Amino acid sequence: MADRDAQEQRLRDIVVIRRVRDRIDREYAEPLNLEALARGAHMSVGHLGREFRRVYGESPYSYLMTRRIERAMTLLRRGDLSVTEVCFAVGSSSLGTFSTRFTELVGVPPSVYRRDHSRAAEGIPPCLAKQVTRPVRNQEARSP
Repeated sequence: MADRDAQEQRLRDIVVIRRVRDRIDREYAEPLNLEALARGAHMSVGHLGREFRRVYGESPYSYLMTRRIERAMTLLRRGDLSVTEVCFAVGSSSLGTFSTRFTELVGVPPSVYRRDHSRAAEGIPPCLAKQVTRPVRNQEARSP
């Protein structure tokens, strides 16, 4: 009986963690922090972090930054916003942190990406462009 209760609790936790992930996906440009996400999920910060990592293989913060970088890549390819404008548009409050994380995930600084990849997804259907241009997840970009 205890095993069944533990299994049911684990399934309930997965549902809650999916809702947290969905909230991050929707509100990536808002100032989200782990305390607010945990409060919304009715979990402690530690439990949320452990469960999120167990389910998705990365911390909630890492997932949030990946979402922000994905959106930033799209905005930079458009080419009508500066790197600073893109940084703030995706919810980052520090240009330095944004640039560092962008470079870690994508392999080039945002200014270079903006200059060199403005046509990276040209001619590719949007459903495929997202897959082709997605940053590396759970690891740093490979060195050139």
